[in-house]
Amino acid sequence: MADRTIKEIKALLQTEKVSDDLLRSLETDQRQGVKQAVTTYKKMLEKEAKLQEQWQSMQEYERYYYDKGKHYIAGVDEVGRGPLAGPVVAAAVILPATCQLVGLTDSKKLSKKKRECFAKQIQKQAISIGIGRVDNEVIDQINIYQASLLAMEQAIKQLSPVPDQLLIDAVSLPRLTIDQDPIIKGDQKSISIAAASIIAKVTRDKIMLDYHLSYPYYQFDKNQGYGTRAHLNGMEQHGITAIHRQSFAPVRDYI
Repeated sequence: MADRTIKEIKALLQTEKVSDDLLRSLETDQRQGVKQAVTTYKKMLEKEAKLQEQWQSMQEYERYYYDKGKHYIAGVDEVGRGPLAGPVVAAAVILPATCQLVGLTDSKKLSKKKRECFAKQIQKQAISIGIGRVDNEVIDQINIYQASLLAMEQAIKQLSPVPDQLLIDAVSLPRLTIDQDPIIKGDQKSISIAAASIIAKVTRDKIMLDYHLSYPYYQFDKNQGYGTRAHLNGMEQHGITAIHRQSFAPVRDYI
C-alpha cells in the first residue's frame, strides 16, 4: 500500500470494508496519517459490532414469540405522562421479522435527528402503525395513568392486521383480550417497543411544536410541556392555557 497516498488510504477506509489481509498490510505502514486512519477504522468496526450485538439482543422477545407461532407482534409505548401541558400519546407498531433498524433503542437515548430518521425508517418498514392520543381534558377527568392506558388501547385498535401478541412497556392492558407481555424498560429490550417509543415521541413533539405557535410564551417547542423554568415563568406571567393539565401541580396554583 506504500504506493498509495495517505489521502487515498483514508478515502478507502471511509468508503468500504477492507479485507483482513489489507488491514494487516495497512497496520505495517509507518506513516502517521495511515496509523491514525487505521485506528479510526478499527473504532468504527468496534462500534458497528456493538450495534449489531445490541440489535440481536433487542430481537429476543420477538424471536421468542415467533417461535411460539405468533405472526403479528405489536410493540406498544407511550410518551407524555410527566408534562404539565398537552396530550399523552401512544403508538403501537408491528414490524416484519425481516426489518433492519440497527441502532434502534429507547427514544430517550437518541438525539432528535436520529429519532426523526428512525421514525421515517419505521414508517417505511412497518406492517402497521397505530397512534393514540388523549388530551388534557380527559387526563384531568380520569388521571394520567388511566389516560396512558386509554391512549395505548386506541393505538392498538388502529392496527391492521390485528396483532396476536402485544409487547408493552411496563404495563398491562386488562381491557384487551390480546395476549400481552409487559416488559420493564421494554423500550431498551425490544425492537417493537423501541419503534413504538420513537413514533410516539416524534408524534408528540410535533403536536407540541404546533401548540408552540399558538402559545409562544411557554417554549413548548423546547420543553414539550414539561415543567422547565421557562414554562413556569410563562405560567407566572401569562397564566395557563387551554392545553394545561389542571389536575397537575403546579398548574393548579395558576387556576
